[in-house]
Amino acid sequence: MNKIFLMAIILLNIQYRLFADSQEEDFSFKLQSTLIWQQKDSFKALYSGENSLMPNKENAYSWSITPYIGTRLWTGGEAYFNPELVQGDAISNLHGLGGFTNGENQKGDNPQMRGYVARLFLRQTFNLGEGHEVLESGQNQLAGIVDKRRLVFTTGKINVTDIFDNNNFSHDPRTQFLNWSLMSQGAFDYAADTKGYTFGATLEYYTDDWVFRIGRFEEPIESNGVSLDTRLLKNYGDVAEIEKDYHIQGKDGKVRLLLFHNRAFMGSFKDAINYWKANGNTNVPDVSNVRKESDKYGYGLNVEQYVSTDIGLFARFSNADGQTETYSFTEIENSLSGGAQINGSSWRRPNDIFGVGYAINGLSKEHQEYLADGGLGAFIGDGKINYRPEQIFETYYSVNLMSGLKLSVDYQHITNPAYNRDRGPVDFYGARIHFEY
Repeated sequence: MNKIFLMAIILLNIQYRLFADSQEEDFSFKLQSTLIWQQKDSFKALYSGENSLMPNKENAYSWSITPYIGTRLWTGGEAYFNPELVQGDAISNLHGLGGFTNGENQKGDNPQMRGYVARLFLRQTFNLGEGHEVLESGQNQLAGIVDKRRLVFTTGKINVTDIFDNNNFSHDPRTQFLNWSLMSQGAFDYAADTKGYTFGATLEYYTDDWVFRIGRFEEPIESNGVSLDTRLLKNYGDVAEIEKDYHIQGKDGKVRLLLFHNRAFMGSFKDAINYWKANGNTNVPDVSNVRKESDKYGYGLNVEQYVSTDIGLFARFSNADGQTETYSFTEIENSLSGGAQINGSSWRRPNDIFGVGYAINGLSKEHQEYLADGGLGAFIGDGKINYRPEQIFETYYSVNLMSGLKLSVDYQHITNPAYNRDRGPVDFYGARIHFEY
């Protein structure tokens, strides 16, 4: 709270200024509101466990409201503040899937509207020459001119995926794909509290067609917990990413290679099974019995490519070592996803968007054995498992109703929910209203 208070004081003492010139913005206020409704059909299940997706029909929703406030402090210096209001009810209390169906759902949804500070951070840009680049005004980005070669330092409270693992066609569940497996690298267990935010710092270096990024962030004190561990020299989430712009037959593309390393108080699946066997197979294996300072490593490859002015393709592959429990994101240890985004120019609806995507998620052998013995994770655990990769198909159509207002319909078909062939398949239907100012 002290960090939030100090940064709020900085922001509140900034004088409101008008534009210095037509290309540089000194103050910005933007707003978004997203309401998502989903329905899950009933489905066949040979058995269910404590953390299973419920086999009966369910309805759920989420609603978020976020103001984006930004101001220029000095040359190259900017401050941003995002208070946020959320309300929602997740399907099956956010259990029974690796790839959850609504990226707006937070861990511990609340049917009552609640507010908190989502982001509060400082950004400093050090211009190093080699020409200029125009930045357009956007959420948490002031319009302005920067050098093509530059260093950008960011510190404060953010979401790790604000900076890492971006993708033009599959990144934002408020406007694009809803499923967790499609909005980011499925196996990227990035540091975050239950709302998806954390404190940390990043450094980015832009030069020519390359971007190099590194960052360190606070992990939760306990797996998928609310409170963050401030001991950044002891427990942390480290991320590094290399991004390269390229062109194929004049069409823009990007490729990103991401590496991550988490150090936290985690339990390993193998240790939990051995502890369980050593104690007479009493109850079921439990990673909470064997937690210790442990490491998790992983990587991801992220590609986006325009094939025409109207069609973009994307693909991601990610993998984590799968030895320890999921700590901040979701229970996926390897994932392959891809799809396409098409705008509606060819049918005279240039501001409409059609998207189609597919993801295949998997678990490590140690995690499979843990679940087969009846172990429970943070989100999955059917009591036993007939393991198969979880497969997710999603398609959506977004209609531009008017400037800043979009209505989307969404369909998802999931085979082997929570990696269990004995359950499913299951269908999800959704609608989304998104407003931006």
